[in-house]
Amino acid sequence: MGFNYTVVSPNVDETVLPGESAQQLVKRLAYAKAAVVAHGLTNSLVIGSDQVGCVAGEIMGKPLTPVRARQQLETLSAQECSFYTGLCLWDTRTQDTQQVVEPFKVKFRALSAVEIEHYLQLEKPYNCACSFKSEGAGAMLCEAFIGTDPNTLIGLPVMALFKMLTAVGYPVFDKA
Repeated sequence: MGFNYTVVSPNVDETVLPGESAQQLVKRLAYAKAAVVAHGLTNSLVIGSDQVGCVAGEIMGKPLTPVRARQQLETLSAQECSFYTGLCLWDTRTQDTQQVVEPFKVKFRALSAVEIEHYLQLEKPYNCACSFKSEGAGAMLCEAFIGTDPNTLIGLPVMALFKMLTAVGYPVFDKA
């Protein structure tokens, strides 16, 4: 997006709370991640983000292992997955926050065991929600993408972020 930033991986417990929906989870985690990074900063805009997918009401996060990734992709085969990306912008100058949850749906085609294995070897998507990387070979696993901002699938809904940044007066396209 043309501006300088630092990537920080905050240590936040991503465990789903009892009764918590996917939308509530990503909103809470995006806020928690932004809060950890914002602590002690005085003149920064901090972006927190988190993403999960849901199939048939089941929340699917990051697989972390090849075995779990294989299981997730088998579950996604011939299914529609609803991805939810939580976004939080924390303005450390005012301590104000803005939050949004952006939805995006992906219709997966029927996947063979061979396709799943090849995809896992190629992408190694073990730190991606639902073992899915839309920006790479993952697009070939799909029949359709349904949503407003395709960047949401990559984990950062830039259209929503643009609105948040302009709301706090950050000159996204107007920097000298």
